[in-house]
Order: sequence, then structure tokens, then C-alpha cells
Amino acid sequence: MSVPKTNRLPRLRVLWSFARPHLRTIGLGMVLALAVSAMGLATPMVTKWVLDSLGTSTSLLWPMLVLLGLFLVGVVVQAWEWILLGSLGERVVLEARESMVRRFFRATLPAVTSRPVGELVARVTSDTVLLREAASSSVIGLINGAIMLVGTLILMAVLDPVLLGVTVAAVLVCVALFATLMPGIAKAQEQAQEHVGRLGGMLEGALGAIRTVKASRAETRQTERILHDARESAAHGIRAVRREAIAWSAGMSGVQLAILLILGIGAWRVSEGLLQVSTLIAFLLYAIGLLDPITMLSQHLTTLQAGIAAAGRIRDMDGLELETDAVTAGPSVARPAADGPVLELRGVTAAFGPNTAPALRNVDLSIARRGHTAIVGPSGAGKTTTLSLILRFLETQTGELLLDGRPYRELTHEEVRSRLAYVEQDTPLVPGTIRENLLLSRPDATEEDLRRVLAEVRLTDKVDALENGLDTPLSSTAVSGGQRQRIALARAILRTPDVLLLDEATAQLDGLTEAAIHDCIRRRAAESAVVTVAHRLSTVIDADTIVVMEAGRIRATGTHEELLATDELYRKLVRALRISSAEAPDHAVPSRM
Repeated sequence: MSVPKTNRLPRLRVLWSFARPHLRTIGLGMVLALAVSAMGLATPMVTKWVLDSLGTSTSLLWPMLVLLGLFLVGVVVQAWEWILLGSLGERVVLEARESMVRRFFRATLPAVTSRPVGELVARVTSDTVLLREAASSSVIGLINGAIMLVGTLILMAVLDPVLLGVTVAAVLVCVALFATLMPGIAKAQEQAQEHVGRLGGMLEGALGAIRTVKASRAETRQTERILHDARESAAHGIRAVRREAIAWSAGMSGVQLAILLILGIGAWRVSEGLLQVSTLIAFLLYAIGLLDPITMLSQHLTTLQAGIAAAGRIRDMDGLELETDAVTAGPSVARPAADGPVLELRGVTAAFGPNTAPALRNVDLSIARRGHTAIVGPSGAGKTTTLSLILRFLETQTGELLLDGRPYRELTHEEVRSRLAYVEQDTPLVPGTIRENLLLSRPDATEEDLRRVLAEVRLTDKVDALENGLDTPLSSTAVSGGQRQRIALARAILRTPDVLLLDEATAQLDGLTEAAIHDCIRRRAAESAVVTVAHRLSTVIDADTIVVMEAGRIRATGTHEELLATDELYRKLVRALRISSAEAPDHAVPSRM
């Protein structure tokens, strides 16, 4: 996998990449923010106008109307700005989430499975929340805060340069503190979020294996492993909070001290006739108002730092390698008239990564258009890798695969998978109801179609007994492992595929149900191709063709009787299960290979 391009981009440009599509909205938000700031800056001057009118017995009507107008317009514009930027933030988050979720499901299988699921979930959930304000309003807030700060200081200079000097000294102290502390705050926040991602990954994995954890009496150990990242995140978060507290406390103290000095020096200048009372009051209003831009700058700078870190983690997901098609998607490939093999592997070598040893080496395999092909062999022989290649979860390093005589490189992923159906060994639940799980492979199936496949896997009575029938939400408590496996098989055969791929479809079934599934496999094999990665010889014995694999190569091919007579490894596998060649298929012991 190539190094993500975001690693070569300045971090602020990464954040800006999320905001760039919304420049018009951001521009309008900037205008509204500046309008609010302008009205805020004008209010003390109008207040001075009101006070001066009192001293000269001039009518108060116009200054009061202007003051009221500034207030009312300010409320409306501020509400508009809030709604505009809040909506923009939600759109930015939605787009980031859509981009990541779409990429996760379009990525190659090795790219997705190389990362903990919980970490990927954290990118979509918590990281996008941090991105919201940073990509929508933080930059506007920083620009607006800086303009308000400079504007306030300029108007202070117009009112009284002496008092301005006292104010500038306090502002410089605040700026120096923030400039010193902010880099440390940003790093602490980034490290805290990184540990949150790790925590999510470990927690997701541990909860997925909760039965094993409890059976191993490892609850305390797993808890401590997971909480280690929680504690690390909290430690970095506390470090950031402490730095923020120091910066804020010092900054606010500096401004408050400046106000006290302004009040004292200003009162003395009024008593000496050097300053008007109205001017002192207006200056104090500006001094008090300095808290707003300073607070705005510090808040948005903190948010921006957290958002930049989150944007980097989100953009890292752009480095996930995607499944790409060398050809333009077109109509399904028509089946040729010749009754040749439906699938072929020719000289195939494949590995799960550029730096890993090949899982398959120079494999040649032909799958007949009809019949049951069983693939057996010890662990690590390459059985599941073969299915991954057929399903195009994995690409070949050398050699090629053919579907109906056409090389995979001439077909899209969609065209290949439209001809196949797959049942995983662990049969993970897809969130949703039984109906939604069945319709996953064929959304246009009718109620009659669903009933037919449920009957074929002997699940009709079970589903009818459920309170909500087909609309029962699937969970580990609603259905057993064996029932889950049969639902997965029903989902696969609902499509009537050309090739049915089974990664030990009878692993969790009782004897009676297993016999029913074998009947189902035999019926399918009479009409189309069935390829089984088998761990139980009861699945294998009556296969039309058995492929024995070892160390990523095909060692032997034949029927059960032929392989017993000719292949030592196959005989060892049979002996390990205490099954003799004389046993009939229906009486084979359902042991695991």
C-alpha cells in the first residue's frame, strides 16, 4: 500500500481540504461574523454619544434609536450566522463520514482487515465530531477574533492613547502565553484521540470474543489492557486541560488587571480634566469587550488544533487501497455454449501483502460447471486463500483466473461476484432482521422465494415460531450459531448462483440438520458448481472431486476412494478422524478436520 498523500501535506491544508467545497457558505459566514463584530465595536461609541447628549441637553432619541437598532440587527445577524455555520459543520461531518464509509466498503479486503474495526469506527464517529467546528467556524472565528481585537485597539487609540498603552501591555502578555502553551495543548489532544482510537479497536475485539474471555477467566486482564489506553487518553487530556487552564487564567487575569489599571488611571485623568467621563466609560466598555476576542481566539485556536489532528486521521483513510476495475462495467457475461469449466485457476501465485510469503504457489485448478468440488488440507494449506481469489478479495501476483473462459482482468468485480455466492465459516451477522439478511444477496426476492430457501435449509418452523417472524432482528440471542449458518446458506442459495462457495457450511450443525444441508448441496451440485472448503470429512466423502492442498500447492485431486488409495496426506487426515474408507457418507462421523 502506498504512503498516504496527506503525510506530505501541511496539516492546515489537510483541514482546509474539508472546507474548500463550501467556500461560498464560508464567505457568507465571514461577512455575517464581521457584521456582528462591527456592530459590537460600534456600540461603545454610540454609548458615548448617548452620554455626551446628556451633558449637552441634546435629544436622546437618535442615539437611543441607533443603539436599539444595533442591538436588534445584531441579534438577527448573529442567529443567522449561528444557523449557517452550524449547518455547514454538520454537512462537513456528513461528507467526511460518507467518504470514509464508502471507502471502507470499496477497499480491498486486506486493506480493511489490516486495521482493528474499532479504530475505523472511531474515525467515522469521534474524529468527525472534532472536525465539525474546526472545518466550519474555527478559521472564521480566528479571523473575526483577530479583526475584533485589532479594531478594539484602534478605537481605544482614538479614545485615549495613554490608556491604550496599559491595555496593549496586558494583551501582549496574553498573546505570549498562548503562543507558548498552544503547541503543547495540540500535541496532548492529538495523543489523547489516538489512544481513544486504540481503545475502540481493542474493546470491539474483546467484546466480539466475550464468551472466550469469560471462559478463560480473563475479564480482569482484558479490562486492564483496554483501560490502559483509556488512562493514557485521560492523562494526555488532563495535560491539555492544565495547559488550557494556565493560558486562560493568566489571560483573563491580565485583562482584568488591565481593567483595574484603566479604571484607576482613567479616574485620575478625569479628575485632572484630561479625559471626559463618557470617554472613560466607552474605553472601559472596549476593555471589557476585549475578553470576547481573546476568548474567541483561544477557543477557536484550541478547536482548530484538535480539528487539524482529526482531519489528518480522517485523511489517512484515503490511503486505503481500493478495488479497481481495469474495464468498464457492462452487462453480465453470457454463458458459452460449450460445456467447459465454469472457473479456472492457471498458474496462480498470490500473497496477502507485498512483503509476505505467497499463500498459493503456481496453482492450477478447474471447477466443473456442475458438481461438488471439496478442498481439504491442513491449516495454512491455502484453502481459504483460494476462495478469496475466486471472490476477488485478493488479486494474483502471477497467473490468472478465468470465469466461463474469460480472464478476471477483463471483468469487473461486480461481474465476477454476480455469478458467485459465498457462505463464511464464522457466518457473522449483518445488522438487521432475518428478512433483511436474506434479501442482502437478492433485494428483489419475493416472500415465496424467501419461504422456499428457508424450507430448503429447514428453518421454516424456527422462523414461524418467532414473534415477528422474518422481521425478527438478528442477534446472538435470537438465533443459535447453527441457525445463523443456515440463514447464511439460505441467503446464498436465494441467488441461484453459478458457483456456490462454502467455507465449511456444516461446522455448527447437529446431525439431522447437517444431513439436510448435505441434501441441499447435492441438489445445487446437480444444477451448478459447488465449491466447499471442508474441515469435516462428512462434507467431503460424497464430493465429485476432492482437492488436497498443502503449503499453498495442490498436492492431489480425485474422489474419496482414489485419494485413500494414492495420497498419504489424505490417508493421514482420514486416520486422524478415525474414519475408514468403508463407511458410507451418511454415517460419517461429523468430526472436524
